[in-house]
Amino acid sequence: MSKPLSDHDRKKQISVRGLAGVENVADLKKNFNRHLHFTLVKDRNVSTKRDYYFALAHTVRDHLVGRWFRTQQSYYEKDPKRVYYLSLEFYMGRTLQNTMVNLALENACDEAVYQLGLDMEELQEMEEDAGLGNGGLGRLAACFLDSMASLGLAAYGYGIRYEFGIFNQKISSGWQVEEADDWLRYGNPWEKARPEYMHPVHFYGRTEHHPDGVKWVDTQVVLALPYDTPVPGYRNNIVNTMRLWSAKAPCEFSLKDFNVGGYIQAVLDRNLAENISRVLYPNDNFFEGKELRLKQEYFVVAATLQDIIRRFKASKFGSRDIVRTDFSTLPDKVAIQLNDTHPALAIPELMRVLIDEEKLPWEKAWDICIKTCAYTNHTVLPEALERWPIDLFQTLLPRHLEIIYEINRRHLERVSSLYPGDVDRMRRMSLIEEGGQKRVNMAHLCIVGSHAVNGVARIHSDILKATVFKDFYEMDPHKFQNKTNGITPRRWLVMCNPGLAEVIAERIGEDFIRDLDQLKKLHDFFNDESFIRDIAKVKQENKLKFAVHLEEHYKVKINPNSMFDVQVKRIHEYKRQLLNCLHIITFYNRIKKEPNKQWTPRTIMIGGKAAPGYHTAKMIIRLITAIGEVVNNDPVVGDRLKVIFLENYRVTLAEKAIPAADLSEQISTAGTEASGTGNMKFMLNGALTIGTMDGANVEMAEEAGEGNIFIFGMRVEDVEAMDAKGYNASEFYNRIPELKQAIDQIAGGFFSPKQPDLFKDIVNMLMHHDRFKVFADYEDYIKCQEKVSALYKKPKEWTKKVILNIAGSGKFSSDRTISQYAREIWGVEPTLEKLAAPDDPK
Repeated sequence: MSKPLSDHDRKKQISVRGLAGVENVADLKKNFNRHLHFTLVKDRNVSTKRDYYFALAHTVRDHLVGRWFRTQQSYYEKDPKRVYYLSLEFYMGRTLQNTMVNLALENACDEAVYQLGLDMEELQEMEEDAGLGNGGLGRLAACFLDSMASLGLAAYGYGIRYEFGIFNQKISSGWQVEEADDWLRYGNPWEKARPEYMHPVHFYGRTEHHPDGVKWVDTQVVLALPYDTPVPGYRNNIVNTMRLWSAKAPCEFSLKDFNVGGYIQAVLDRNLAENISRVLYPNDNFFEGKELRLKQEYFVVAATLQDIIRRFKASKFGSRDIVRTDFSTLPDKVAIQLNDTHPALAIPELMRVLIDEEKLPWEKAWDICIKTCAYTNHTVLPEALERWPIDLFQTLLPRHLEIIYEINRRHLERVSSLYPGDVDRMRRMSLIEEGGQKRVNMAHLCIVGSHAVNGVARIHSDILKATVFKDFYEMDPHKFQNKTNGITPRRWLVMCNPGLAEVIAERIGEDFIRDLDQLKKLHDFFNDESFIRDIAKVKQENKLKFAVHLEEHYKVKINPNSMFDVQVKRIHEYKRQLLNCLHIITFYNRIKKEPNKQWTPRTIMIGGKAAPGYHTAKMIIRLITAIGEVVNNDPVVGDRLKVIFLENYRVTLAEKAIPAADLSEQISTAGTEASGTGNMKFMLNGALTIGTMDGANVEMAEEAGEGNIFIFGMRVEDVEAMDAKGYNASEFYNRIPELKQAIDQIAGGFFSPKQPDLFKDIVNMLMHHDRFKVFADYEDYIKCQEKVSALYKKPKEWTKKVILNIAGSGKFSSDRTISQYAREIWGVEPTLEKLAAPDDPK
């Protein structure tokens, strides 16, 4: 296999990054050495690779700081409406390269590092991923921050600075093993602690009702310490802020503890308070009703609202004096976006502040609250919807429970006046669910307390209106919107696939990077022989590079001419990795049956983490690895089929795998995946999609043309019809011989000869209680995969479809998504104007 071009060599040929100015390179080298010698290497004569990474990170950070300061100063001077994006997850990945791309420093840094005799890729590999998210929801938040800065919005991301992010996944004897993600072990060069903006957060206690209002007393206090990370826009000199809160115990210990000799215990007990920001809950699309999680949700909201109100009152540069006291203008100056229901407590907390602390009347406070808050829904799966037990609320947040009861009382009064005598509707729409343990339905709270509710793909938003929130939609249709998700083209094209970005820029210029719709111009090159060749060549280089990576890490020899068939996402029954497994087994059986036939070779890669407590998901991983053990060691199959489980899938691995993929698997049961964003990354990077009509796949088929994407399986209405009639798995099992053979092999221990009944739970689930109807789509999926294989044998036809997909992916830029949020929900106007750079005179 010829060694692929290194990124450094490729970048030397690339214009998208802007040429490295000689003086710029000299300055960078000087600053790099200054950081290396004066700030980092204290007591050692020898520098490590990590020292070099930190020196480079600090050198790049120096270019951010002046812009950061000037951006924030301009916000205080202009006093625009500010957007606050509240999310319990921000899945940022690495920061160094992204910052270099957005500041147009990449070529100069490359050259400087090269002249210093160092390897840029090696230094980048030293950076830990900031894995403060589980999957789609947290990565979407990260893309949104990039777009909000690139579109010049005065925006802030607010979340939690988890000491331990999403666990590192190791595969041991085929099983997932979780290891703690100690990402802060060596420090984080991108963050700045801001102790001067620390806020107290209260828990527990009780409420006292006085003639002049309500007091929440006898509380336990935890301090929220903010850490700020700069978020640079794309080449516009704007740098916004992501502020993450860390929990700190207050200093005062009660003296009585000292007197009875409880000093040591008192100090040790500080840990209990600080546990709040210790670890990210590793569940994706699953609600876990733990007290610590509710504490996290209130912690981020209470600290953030204090910040929002402080900034609203002062908002004059260099002054902390209060300049605003009239809260009626809050919705003109503040937009709060709730990323799912996790920050839903912002609604009762804002009410508490306005009523109890600022002494506003209820009606006025409620009007302000609704106009300020908006809610994004991310899932229709019932097990994912947050429903908190009343008694937990009563203990932890007694005042908030009172406020929620009052919100509910007034809400139900309105329902009953609009629908007199409809008791069932009142029960369905209540914020408090009766029956067994009483619970607060957080989605209902979000809808009632917001002026806008949006789903994240057109089909998803339609499902919300038709089913999950039908009653609310009938009552307030004006609240419901759709905002189809997007991804940032900076990270997901320019940064991770420089070769492709360059080939595109040669044909249509570089403006597509900040206006992705311009990719439509590629339609003109659909039949251009040299463009078809260039696109195919970039894909092949990416595949060679990834094959080298896989051989190093997995000791499996990959056929780089095979189709790279990739499914990477969280492991979940609804995402149907099991359907993929059935295709692998069927394909394997066909090769064994006719070993001399000309099969289209495939390397099938599946990656993703299973929530540690999700038994079925962990068994699915074990099944994938077991199938791989059999397939990869079968001499009859050779290199026509390889199965690889991609260990520890994360942002950084996605940046390598996605540019190398030929086929993207997006095969959830119709009506279950709210949107998906991985599907968009594959499309933009020149992979073809095999998928169901679910989530954003529907709109992707529209944009690329349905003939240029492999759609199979039941539509939402087919799934509903099957639910009504009853899904019977054994009917498919008995009717389709290849399906029966595959299931019998799994059940009979063909893939687990030492433990024949290892997968009995999976077989039992598929045969008797499969909510996601894997068998019902099997036949159509296999037929569709045959079409994929046939087209792959015609490289030119395949590449033409790839070009049409890339040309159609402009809609899926997060810049478009954020422009729509800005105009249609937040009431602010995006701008592509540049701020003056720090070294420019104003």
